[in-house]
Amino acid sequence: MKVNEITKSFEPIFEEKEGQYDELMAYYKCAMMEVETKFRVLNEEFSLQYDRNPISAIKSRLKNLKSIRDKLIKNDFSLSVDSIEENLNDVAGVRVICSFERDVYLLAEALLSQDDIELITKKDYIAAPKDNGYRSLHLIVAVPIYLVNEKRTMRVEIQLRTIAMDSWATLEHQLRYKKNIEFTEEMAEELHLCSKLSAELDHKMDNLRKLVNV
Repeated sequence: MKVNEITKSFEPIFEEKEGQYDELMAYYKCAMMEVETKFRVLNEEFSLQYDRNPISAIKSRLKNLKSIRDKLIKNDFSLSVDSIEENLNDVAGVRVICSFERDVYLLAEALLSQDDIELITKKDYIAAPKDNGYRSLHLIVAVPIYLVNEKRTMRVEIQLRTIAMDSWATLEHQLRYKKNIEFTEEMAEELHLCSKLSAELDHKMDNLRKLVNV
């Protein structure tokens, strides 16, 4: 079956299981709230220890139906509600923006030490940036959510990055995927240079943090 034929057949599946799909998305929202709450508690605890808040911002996002559908098709997974939970790790996403690079690792370690958090995968794009210059710490975790009559374990993708890393990633995405504009190799090289500059900024700021002992 061709991709466009598969795409057309995808919508009726969810019409037939609309309630089941909505229910699964609600579970993912609950999982994001659980992870967000854990980070907010850690932020308060670290603020007492270091007299500052290591977290600048917390953002969350739930993949939309089109993105879910496209990823299932791309990876040749079954187009069903059950397949979403079985095969996709990034339906629910939480991004934690930290003040300093050291905070990224402190918060990740603190979260993963909690006995109800299970680490599925970890990718450190700070220690080993992507070819385009992207830097961030990615975690896929399983977290329990407590419902009226059951406990379910849901997977959440967590991205931890500094303010500089987040600024670069946000602007890179806007520039690279600008509609009706050809993104050239020269542009990619310039963005890669900007990534190196943002990494240098992070290192300098972290050195200053050490000097003022925070």
